[in-house]
Amino acid sequence: MCGIVGYIGEKQVAPLLIQGLKRLEYRGYDSAGLAIAKNGTILIRKEAGKIAELEKLLVDEPAEGTYGIGHTRWATHGPPTTRNAHPHVSEKGDFALVHNGIIENAGALRRLLTERGHVFASETDTEVLVHLIEEIFNGTADGPRAGKLERAVETALSQVEGTYGIAVVSTLDPGKIVVARLGSPLLIGVGEDGETFVASDAAAVIAHTRNVIYLNDGDMATITQDGYTVHRPAQGPVHREISHVDWDLSEVERGGYAHFMLKEIMEQPSTLQETMRGRLLEDEGLVKLGGLTGMDEELRAVQRVLILGCGTSWHSGLIGEYMLEDIARIPTSVEYASEFRYRRPVVEPNTLAIAISQSGETADTLWAMREAKQMGATTLGVVNAVGSTIARETDAGVYLHAGPEIGVASTKAFTSQVEVLAMITVHLGRLRGTLTASRGREIVRALQQLPEQVERILEMEPALRELAEEYKDRSNFLYLGRGYNFPAALEGALKLKEISYIHAEGYPAAEMKHGPIALIDENMPVVVIAPRDGVYDKVRSNIDEVKARGGRIIGVLSEGDEELMKVVDHVISIPRTHDALTPILASVPLQLLAYHIAVLRGCNVDQPRNLAKSVTVE
Repeated sequence: MCGIVGYIGEKQVAPLLIQGLKRLEYRGYDSAGLAIAKNGTILIRKEAGKIAELEKLLVDEPAEGTYGIGHTRWATHGPPTTRNAHPHVSEKGDFALVHNGIIENAGALRRLLTERGHVFASETDTEVLVHLIEEIFNGTADGPRAGKLERAVETALSQVEGTYGIAVVSTLDPGKIVVARLGSPLLIGVGEDGETFVASDAAAVIAHTRNVIYLNDGDMATITQDGYTVHRPAQGPVHREISHVDWDLSEVERGGYAHFMLKEIMEQPSTLQETMRGRLLEDEGLVKLGGLTGMDEELRAVQRVLILGCGTSWHSGLIGEYMLEDIARIPTSVEYASEFRYRRPVVEPNTLAIAISQSGETADTLWAMREAKQMGATTLGVVNAVGSTIARETDAGVYLHAGPEIGVASTKAFTSQVEVLAMITVHLGRLRGTLTASRGREIVRALQQLPEQVERILEMEPALRELAEEYKDRSNFLYLGRGYNFPAALEGALKLKEISYIHAEGYPAAEMKHGPIALIDENMPVVVIAPRDGVYDKVRSNIDEVKARGGRIIGVLSEGDEELMKVVDHVISIPRTHDALTPILASVPLQLLAYHIAVLRGCNVDQPRNLAKSVTVE
């Protein structure tokens, strides 16, 4: 959440910062601002609202200069106002700072600085940090004058509790941008002809360079026209490898679609294909996962799997739990990462902890993974973002290869997560001898059919748009599923909530009669996921219970299911597949249904209120 971009070079910086912020707006869109250094002053331009509002301000109040920093905000401390927008400046205007993360001891630091005469202009925790840097640079009662921006930032951060990705400029030590990270991602973009960038996401710099350096927690860096240096406070200079970003600029553009979300839904045949490319061995019923090379001995010894995730990733993890127990016969539990480390969890010997995160930077998941690792678990990351913190810190991992996902509501990353978990399940089952070659071949063949099957589902988009017209004004939805499709019901409900702001709940179909059945009447749409799988007959009984109470039923059914087609009010047909893979096929039409309902209600589906794509604070 929140986006940082910075540049130093010979070009005018304002257009470059605006371009970068637009590519980061999915990370936060409450307010935006720039700090541009020129001729011994720092020009600040910031505005509440979307980046378009900042662009309008720059037309009226241009800002020239060849280096500076920018920020797009997702509010944590203080409401989304111009006053609380970043960058924040020191009292005399000599320092400007942008920040992602949370300063947990900001209250105590604010009181201390207020006692020393500092006057604050905002309600944010970030402003405390820029005042602290100013105080240390100029000398305080606690120590001598730092006199150098790097030393002042380093000393200030030693007094901070919390998480941060920051970029700082100062008129008192000009010609440089100082950056640091702890728990919030930052990278350096290595350009040509003396150009260097800093950003919280490669999307901000991909138009100018594909060569990036991912900073580690605890790293600081100084960026000048001569290049960059990276150091750690306790170690001095350190070397960080340059990585090459292998996706195209077109992948972070809408490509003619009205919204990124629709583009990413429609990309799923190709993203599912990319996720399994080169990984399936059909004849042997095996899966080859390069990220698990050399792990056979540890994986054979696994006695329990622990899956960690948040939101949509938790839903994919729940499907993974069912797969690993049903197919690989490994005891598995899925945990909300946000709760895991706060309840004294028990991690037994020979536990495999799988951390699932599209961004690879989700704070709750990262810290839960670290907790599990500290307690002796072998850790495995299932992430989409190459070079992300979870990808670097886990013992092994599997990339999704789904390409950048810009829409805040996850679509293609979810289906690729489920696909990867299916491949991990096959790999573990075959490795441990709990899955026969014939059953392995059955699942591998079903995986290979997914892209074409999803393509057929996407052809239903016009019919789903018509269905959305009928139900766009309803206030509540209920989603029901059993077995593998209970998590798909949860995910379908979440998509509708996230982007249309309609209240929706997902439930195990059989649990409906233990409470939610009281809500069902002719005004309650009930989405029932009922493919012809192992629990088909049970779900059929649950449908009859809804029908008896007047509920309007939208049935996600297997193609050719004439029996249930006569019972439900609306039919969404999906192809037959292996039971474990039905959540992928069931989720795609529910993504489209939520999308079209949200559009018809006038909602901003790519930037839903109060949400951000990557949640990098706890």
